[in-house]
Amino acid sequence: MRTILLRATVDETTAIYRRDDRTGIVELLLVPSNVTGDENESATVLRDDCEAEPLVQAKVIGDDYPFGFSQGRTIRNSQTVTRMRFGDPRVMPSSDGSVTVHTRIDDPRGWHYEHDLIMTAARRAVEIHTSVINDSAKAVTFEMLSSFTLGSLSPFSSGLAPETLTLHRMRSTWSAEGRLLSQPVEELELEPSWQRYSANSVRFGSVGSFPVREWVPFVGLTDRVSGVTWAAATTHASSWQIEVYRRDEGLSLSGGIADREFGQWTHTVRTGERFDAPKAVLAVVRGGVDDAAQAVAGNVRRYLRVPDSERHLPIIFNEFCSTWGMPTEKSVLEQLDAVKELGVEYFVIDAGWFDDSAFEASSRFGKWNVSAKAFPHGMKPVVDAIHDAGLKAGIWFEFEIAGRQEPDCFNRTEWLLKRDGLPITSGNRRWWDMRNPDVRDYLAHKVIDMLRDNGFDYMKVDYNETIGVGCETPGDSSASLGDGLYGQIQASQDFFRRIRHELPDLMIEICASGGHRLVQSFMEIGAMASFSDAHECDEIPVIAANMHRMILPRQSQIWAVIRDEDPAEKLYYQICSGLLGRLCFSGDANAFSGEKNAVIRDGVAFYRAAAPIIDHGVSTWHGPSLGSYRHPSGWQAIVRHGDRGAESEGRTLVVVHSFHDSPDVITIPVGDATSTIDREFHRDGIEVTFADATLNVKGLRDFDGVAVLL
Repeated sequence: MRTILLRATVDETTAIYRRDDRTGIVELLLVPSNVTGDENESATVLRDDCEAEPLVQAKVIGDDYPFGFSQGRTIRNSQTVTRMRFGDPRVMPSSDGSVTVHTRIDDPRGWHYEHDLIMTAARRAVEIHTSVINDSAKAVTFEMLSSFTLGSLSPFSSGLAPETLTLHRMRSTWSAEGRLLSQPVEELELEPSWQRYSANSVRFGSVGSFPVREWVPFVGLTDRVSGVTWAAATTHASSWQIEVYRRDEGLSLSGGIADREFGQWTHTVRTGERFDAPKAVLAVVRGGVDDAAQAVAGNVRRYLRVPDSERHLPIIFNEFCSTWGMPTEKSVLEQLDAVKELGVEYFVIDAGWFDDSAFEASSRFGKWNVSAKAFPHGMKPVVDAIHDAGLKAGIWFEFEIAGRQEPDCFNRTEWLLKRDGLPITSGNRRWWDMRNPDVRDYLAHKVIDMLRDNGFDYMKVDYNETIGVGCETPGDSSASLGDGLYGQIQASQDFFRRIRHELPDLMIEICASGGHRLVQSFMEIGAMASFSDAHECDEIPVIAANMHRMILPRQSQIWAVIRDEDPAEKLYYQICSGLLGRLCFSGDANAFSGEKNAVIRDGVAFYRAAAPIIDHGVSTWHGPSLGSYRHPSGWQAIVRHGDRGAESEGRTLVVVHSFHDSPDVITIPVGDATSTIDREFHRDGIEVTFADATLNVKGLRDFDGVAVLL
């Protein structure tokens, strides 16, 4: 039996805390606020026929490991958990209108955990903060500590409830980020065994300093009968894991730092110390995974602090796909003349300003001296020219790296990350130890002073290799590699915050070989992020649409590369891709003229009209399922409805892309029969009509782009 201890409701979300009468464990249920177990509701909270999921999962070295063939697969539900003593949850007062539910969990050996659930009226997602405080006389070493847990899923079922649950994850690899993978839990063998003995678990994640590689740190679960979806995301930028676990009728989710088995992580909490697990973001919605994922991604808004120039989502020109890492004063000034009349507001000088080789061949990282050959007058006159043209000036850095072509940096071993006592080397890159104050002071001079002295308004921060399983911690030979990695990335993010503090009006773009750092802790720091390195690929709109489940479109910078040899009609495909986020032009300087100039101007005007919906809206996906990204077939449409209470309310943006073997005609349900077409952007020969809440697009050919504002 379960005893309800507390209900807390904020807008569309209700948190229910229940105590298991047999074990004393306190668990958390998240349900839509109109599905709370009242008798008049069609879906009611039923589940109490499984083990309760504790608010915290932890494993202390020295405690027994779990049984049920668990080791190597999971270390959840160890003896550490059975020793926990759960206090009653209580609501903490807040001056900002949020609701915090605080629960203390004691270990009789002298330490305790704190579990805080934060619910905010302005956000559809909630946050969970988990900490451990050691009040004992001895140090305690953890080999697993969760950031979040959810159990008794689905709470609207009882018994086995076969074929009702779908698990959602997102695959991700370089230039193919964010592919949604939805599977019935039975396909993953997440059913209890006949004896309820073995622990069936799917543990997935990423190891290293590319947190969005192989998997996005996200999980979703849909109860197809009740029509409810839960979603959760870890937020830190080093090794992480998420577990989907089932031993009996109830399914559980948990996640956080990759544990000792998965990511070689242990952490010692000494007497009087506190360790805060990275926060997690969760949401529950009446609806599907697309809506739940956007609720989670939207949580970042509570932390966004962007310069005033960002409020209307200005357009970017980045010269990388013009020079491929070999910018010069001459190339920048030529491009500036070509693009300054197009409505672009940021001009970004990308990689190579410090070197004379193409980017792929370059490793002159660390000293960050302006190339005297490429920029004979230094960088300040170029920045002044960009400003005189009415644009803001940007510059590229990869400041966490030391490159082989800078031996004074590459061989400065006392400042470098190490494993096995040796500098960690991957190709031509080594890593500065960002925990070292001397490194941070050096970079403050090389990066912050350079930005300030030259008058830059914008910095693109790239990161093009992963540290791997982890690094040593100087002065602590017992520290685990995973804990060293976690500390390294936390120190890197602290340096980003130092930049923001010293240069509060600076625009920061997050990049890591395109999309490998698209996690909330970095999206809180940067105003924008590169969506991918798919610079000129057919799959750009597919990846750009995937981003809507991962980050806010206002933060998703999408390439639109213009080439001399391309026909003007191709621009519709490229610019419509940019309408799925932040439009970023690049390409040949002399391609921005003639007929293309007219198309670009029309596209820029459309983008500006659509910007409020790009910023504040909810997206839905339409079209056939895509197989190949490299050779996409069929079509895709994203319908984005403006948010209630925002400037975008009552307006809808529809962005259509056709691929190989496109149909001539498609129909897209939009949902509001009172809408009218306000503005269109597409090539001649395409006909768009609207009737009976349906948008009809006729005359499509392969690789068309169509955008409509309703």
